[in-house]
Amino acid sequence: MKTGISFLFLAALFLIAGQNLFAQDNALAQKAFVDYMTPGKMQNMLAKNAGRWQTKFKLWTAPGANPIVAEGNMIAETLLDGRYLQSKHSANVNGMPMMGIGLDAYDNGRKIFVSTWIDNLSTGIMTLEGSFDEGTRTFTYTGKSYDPAAGKEVPVKEILRYIDDDHQIMEMFMIQGNNEIKTMEVEMTRIK
Repeated sequence: MKTGISFLFLAALFLIAGQNLFAQDNALAQKAFVDYMTPGKMQNMLAKNAGRWQTKFKLWTAPGANPIVAEGNMIAETLLDGRYLQSKHSANVNGMPMMGIGLDAYDNGRKIFVSTWIDNLSTGIMTLEGSFDEGTRTFTYTGKSYDPAAGKEVPVKEILRYIDDDHQIMEMFMIQGNNEIKTMEVEMTRIK
């Protein structure tokens, strides 16, 4: 009889302890989801880029070649209650209209910045991941972009520097072995 009572007592303890553990796990899971979905400091930093910008492009088609120079505009706005920054670009590049859309985000879970790019000069989506250095106010992104001439994806690097709240410079590089070959530079000035 004592053994039966002890067993029932232990079973009840395990059941109560299991419910408490489940409740704690559930509370932790809920907190994790809330932390993941809530915009914070990094999203607010990206949101400061919302507005109208004038852009000046330099595009290099080969190392050492003279760049193609173009001017354009960018309109940036936040999406989904400040979680993402979308930028729409337009320019006339060497007589050809160029339109592009960038989408930037900070992934709270993975603690990284993510940037995507699409345009009317391609059919692919470039996806980059990177970090932000608060001391130099610089983003450094890496990823891959499809190179039609090579017939494959190639490694790329993007550096975006905040000169001040109204001026930014973006540089894009193609990576070949240990060499970084500059392919593009864009100066952005906020239109007041």
